[in-house]
Amino acid sequence: MNKKNVAVVMGGFSDEYKVSLKSGQLIFDSLDRDLYQVYKVVILKEGWYFLDENEERIELNKGDFSVNLKNGEILKFDVCFNIIHGTPGENGILQAYWDAVGQKYTGCDFYQSALTFNKKDTLAVLSKYGIPSAKSVYLRKGDAIDEEKIISELKLPLFVKPNQSGSSLGISKVKEKSELVAAIEFAFKEDDEILIESFLDGMEVSVGVLDYQDETIVLGITEIIPEKEFFDYEAKYEGASQEITPARLDDETREKVEKIAKHAYNSLGMSGFSRSEFIIMNGTPYMLEMNTNPGFSPASILPQQAKIYGISIKDLCGNEVEKALNK
Repeated sequence: MNKKNVAVVMGGFSDEYKVSLKSGQLIFDSLDRDLYQVYKVVILKEGWYFLDENEERIELNKGDFSVNLKNGEILKFDVCFNIIHGTPGENGILQAYWDAVGQKYTGCDFYQSALTFNKKDTLAVLSKYGIPSAKSVYLRKGDAIDEEKIISELKLPLFVKPNQSGSSLGISKVKEKSELVAAIEFAFKEDDEILIESFLDGMEVSVGVLDYQDETIVLGITEIIPEKEFFDYEAKYEGASQEITPARLDDETREKVEKIAKHAYNSLGMSGFSRSEFIIMNGTPYMLEMNTNPGFSPASILPQQAKIYGISIKDLCGNEVEKALNK
């Protein structure tokens, strides 16, 4: 039988590229070699490369995402396994390019990627489907900042965060009015648009959802206990948080979270891996954001959830490739 050529595409243009390389390695190691010929492709600010078996770089042809191998052959991929966190693989840029050159890829389409990368727009769309989120104020760089109004609307403490979803950089918790302006400036360093959100006092959970064998399933619910005050970049990537899977929820609340997470996924027309963050307050799950290319290194939440759900990484990844082939 003809093995399909699969490129595991990792890296990216943001600080998260290091995590993406680990995620890519796990997928590269896990894909079934009886079914697929698996290759590595790294997309970085300084260039797009194919890595040969000696990890030597060969530049990619961007015209059709092919590689001119040293033996003179031209290698094309049946599927690209997209595991880039942040831009350009999680915000629709890469997907739009692949659509344009006719390259099949895993995960969601260009529109879902672009939408979910924008926290404000995601929450606005999902509110139409009855999914609650925190009260918020949205600012663009250059807007007038009315501190009194923001605080009277949202109350203290509150959160200031960049609107672009991706790494958890640029987030602050503001407890005193005097801290607000500095927090806004800090968030604007990461993005031209920011969200200021009311503080939800409850349990934070991370919910893995994907379409597996023609069915939307909740892979698991993980409880996040930050050692700091909230789940920031360090907590997420440098282990400064405790993660408990499955989350300590009573059945009724767990079912509510599962239902709302699936509803969000299906409402957006998602496919592929996703990880949604919620805060459960007084029994109601409030949505914070959805990641369409969540971390997939051995330490990441999604692989941990799969273990508990009883789906092997090999099957999880193989399912993604088969869906992409059938697109």
